[in-house]
Amino acid sequence: MENRAEVLAGAAVLAAAIGFLVYAGQQTGVTSQAAGSYELVASFRSVEGIRVGTDVRLAGVKVGTVTGLELNPETFFADARLTVQENVLLPDDSAALISSEGLLGGNFVELVPGGSLDNLEAGAEIEDTQGAVSVISLMMKFAGGGGDTAAPEGGAVE
Repeated sequence: MENRAEVLAGAAVLAAAIGFLVYAGQQTGVTSQAAGSYELVASFRSVEGIRVGTDVRLAGVKVGTVTGLELNPETFFADARLTVQENVLLPDDSAALISSEGLLGGNFVELVPGGSLDNLEAGAEIEDTQGAVSVISLMMKFAGGGGDTAAPEGGAVE
């Protein structure tokens, strides 16, 4: 009886470990490309706040995932690999933006469809991109006054 309890406890621990490994693989994007999706590439000036596993959204709905990030040594831009559900056909003049969920929220890649009649093929590059806007630099710009309201040379404000 004691041996049977040990085997059951070991099986439970093993099942929990496998569950954690599967979850970790999904969260880090280590798992293979999802069935029913295709890959696109977008090159950004800055991918601050984006990592592998970040959502790709269209009209606020998750339609894909960021599956890879790497620095392009020729352009010094960050190339992001995105998988998008195969039922989402994007015009070839679509845009990819890095957007924020709010001041305390995370970032995500937002797809904005264009108006072209031709669609992006699997492996194509989204040409129109806008990188992340640094909230810290914006706050510093406003806190510093930007120089437009500087006092006259005498030091007194009239």
